[in-house]
Amino acid sequence: QLAESGGGLVQAGGSLRLSCAASGRTVSNSVMAWFRQAPGKEREFVAAISSGGTSLYADSVKGRFTISRDNARITVYLQMNSLKPEDTAVYYCAARIYSGTWSSATAYDYWGQGTQVTVSS
Repeated sequence: QLAESGGGLVQAGGSLRLSCAASGRTVSNSVMAWFRQAPGKEREFVAAISSGGTSLYADSVKGRFTISRDNARITVYLQMNSLKPEDTAVYYCAARIYSGTWSSATAYDYWGQGTQVTVSS
């Protein structure tokens, strides 16, 4: 039900915009989030946003990344600026239908397949 797009290769300091299109009305009012997973590391929280626009960011991306959503299109975006090599990871979109801590991967019920972001130094 979730499909990410927009990943790619970019130089350090550059920008990318990820999109996540959701299908199915069950996710239309859900909290939606971005997580990422680098090789050999655990999946980590990046940002989340409610249907009302309240957002939460990981400290590592605060001030550089912006999460937004279009409720009519059930699409969430992640604008990533001032990218660093340590931002390199597979980025996953997720939707939380029920309850749970926004920054915890276990709180999310639906996941996309992921999109690769590579930042070269």
